Amino acid sequence: MNLINLPDNNGFFGSYGGQYIDKDLKEEFDKITNEFNKLKKDKNFIDELNYLLKHYVGRPSPVYFAKNLSKKYGAEIYLKREDLNHTGAHKINHSLGEALLAKKMGKKKIIAETGAGQHGVAIATAAALMGLECDIYMGEVDVIKEKPNVDKMRILGANIISVKSGQKTLKEAVDEAFIAYKKEYKTALYAIGSVVGPHPFPMIVEYFQSIVGKEARSQFLELTNTLPDYVIACVGGGSNSIGIFDGFINDINTKLIGVEPLGKGEKSGQNAASLTYGEDGIIHGFKCKVLKDEKGNIKDAYSIASGLDYPGVGPKHCYLKEIKRALYKTTDDKKALSAFFELSKTEGIIPALESSHAIAYAIELAKENKNKKILVNLSGRGDKDIEFVLNNKTSQ
Repeated sequence: MNLINLPDNNGFFGSYGGQYIDKDLKEEFDKITNEFNKLKKDKNFIDELNYLLKHYVGRPSPVYFAKNLSKKYGAEIYLKREDLNHTGAHKINHSLGEALLAKKMGKKKIIAETGAGQHGVAIATAAALMGLECDIYMGEVDVIKEKPNVDKMRILGANIISVKSGQKTLKEAVDEAFIAYKKEYKTALYAIGSVVGPHPFPMIVEYFQSIVGKEARSQFLELTNTLPDYVIACVGGGSNSIGIFDGFINDINTKLIGVEPLGKGEKSGQNAASLTYGEDGIIHGFKCKVLKDEKGNIKDAYSIASGLDYPGVGPKHCYLKEIKRALYKTTDDKKALSAFFELSKTEGIIPALESSHAIAYAIELAKENKNKKILVNLSGRGDKDIEFVLNNKTSQ
C-alpha cells in the first residue's frame, strides 16, 4: 500500500481534498501546481532547500530517548525534536519551501494565517530571508494569547492583521487571509500553514514536511535497530503528523496515532476534534471532516492550543482514518496541561501546548503498553505558551 504518492491529479485523497474555488483562481492554482511539480524535480531547487534546512534550520533534528519519562511510565518513549529547529517548531520546514516557491514564481509578497504563531514566525522568517513582503492574519484572541510570537513576527518585518470577526481565532484568520489573497494572487502567494486548503496546498505542505518522517525512520533504526511500535503526533490541520507519518506509512507493523484536541471535555461540546466528531463538508476550498452544528453550519472549534483550534482537518488524515491506516484519539485541555508540566519537570524539555496533546496520549499509552517503543513528534517548543500556562494552570 503506497500512500505517499497521493493525491491524484485532481487533488483528492480518496474522496477528500479537491479544489472548491472561484473560477478566477483556478488558472493561478494550476500555475502553482505546475511550478511546484517542476521545482521538486529541479536539482538546483532541491540543493538550495537542503542547504537551508541543514545550515539555516539546523536539520536533522535529533530523535531523543526520554529516559526519565520511559522509566516512570514503563514504555520506551522517544521524541523527534522538531522543537530544536530554528524558530522553534516544524513549521519552518514548509515555510522555507513556500517562500522559495514564491521567489521562483516571481511573487513579491507572502500572505499567510497563523493560530499559535509558530507558522507566523516561520513564514515571517522565511520571507525576511528571501526578501519578500509578508502579511500575516491572526485572530485577535491569539494575538493577545501568543504575544511573544507576535512580537517576533513584527521584529522580522511582517505586517500583522488582527482579525476581529467571529470567534477571533484560527478559522477567521484563514477566512480573511483567503479574502486578501483573492485580491492579490497575481503578485502574492498564499503560504498556507498546514496540510489543508484547496489543491495543491495539502500536497505542497506535505512534501516539505515529509523530511520529518524520513529522518525519524532512519534515526530510530540507528538508535534501536528496529522500528517503533507507535508513532504519535498531535493533529489540528495536521502538518506535523502527516510529516512524521509519511516516514512510516508503509510499515504496517507501526501504528500511527493522531491526537486531536478534546478541549474542555467530551460532554462540553467545546473541542476541535474534527476527525472524531466531524462530518463530511467543504471548508476553505477543500473537502474534509468538518465540525458542524445542529443546522449543518460550520461550528466554532476550541482548544487550549491555538495551533489546533481549527474546525477542519487535512484531507489525507480523513483518508487515512477511512482506510484504517491511522487511528485518531483525543486529549483534553487538562491532560495536555498536565503533560506540559510533566515533560518539563521530568526531562527538562518545555513543549508547545500543541505537542503536549501528543505527549499526554503517549503517557497514557505507555502505562498500558509496557516495554513497547513509542515515538512522539515533539512538534514545537513551549516558549510562546509559558505566560498563558502559568496564568491558567489548574492542577499543578
